[in-house]
Amino acid sequence: MYLIIVGAGKIGSNLIEMATGDGNDVVVVEQDEEVANEISSRYDCLVLNADATESNILEDAGIERADAIISTTNIDAVNTMVMLLAREYEVPSLVSVVHDPAHIPIFDKIGVNIVENPQQLIADHLYHSVRYPGIKDFMTLSEDSEFIEIEPADGSAITQQRLSEARAEGLLPEDVLVAAIKRGEDVLTPKGDTVLSSGDLVTVLVNDTSVDEVLSTFGHSSNGS
Repeated sequence: MYLIIVGAGKIGSNLIEMATGDGNDVVVVEQDEEVANEISSRYDCLVLNADATESNILEDAGIERADAIISTTNIDAVNTMVMLLAREYEVPSLVSVVHDPAHIPIFDKIGVNIVENPQQLIADHLYHSVRYPGIKDFMTLSEDSEFIEIEPADGSAITQQRLSEARAEGLLPEDVLVAAIKRGEDVLTPKGDTVLSSGDLVTVLVNDTSVDEVLSTFGHSSNGS
């Protein structure tokens, strides 16, 4: 894959490391000379010390044959301009960091795959980890619903009976969905007669009103507000 990465800050440098490590052809455009030199010395990629919004810079980067372009600068206006230029060259995949949620509709109109404010995402994850220490991972779906990954504690209520019985007894609210179970190397589809075990990694769809109840059923507590 021929990949152009604009911006080599914290996000960009991690991305460069992953992309070059996978053997992709990577071109980096970085305006800061010191950062550009560091990236050039560390990774097997072409680095252009330039402003990506200036005329012909993306052409110099080979945009006409790029499979994807990712803009990771900390300025939304720069990321927007890069995406607009990339769209003119019909780059198949456009990806950008967006720091201000108010700018998301602009990127949506361009047809960009968005990564919302990374700093906010990190803060959300850290706070979630503190508030719900029993949850291994989560993915937000909307303002009030998310998928969580959780392991049943030894002797927890959810390990004492079948899922159908747990639901019948109200241990699992009706709006909660046990979506998948990772047991060792196997991924299982939950059924009514499935009994969860300690050590399972269970993916559960919950909402704001059911997450505490699910945690309790799985033998965990929350540090609620």
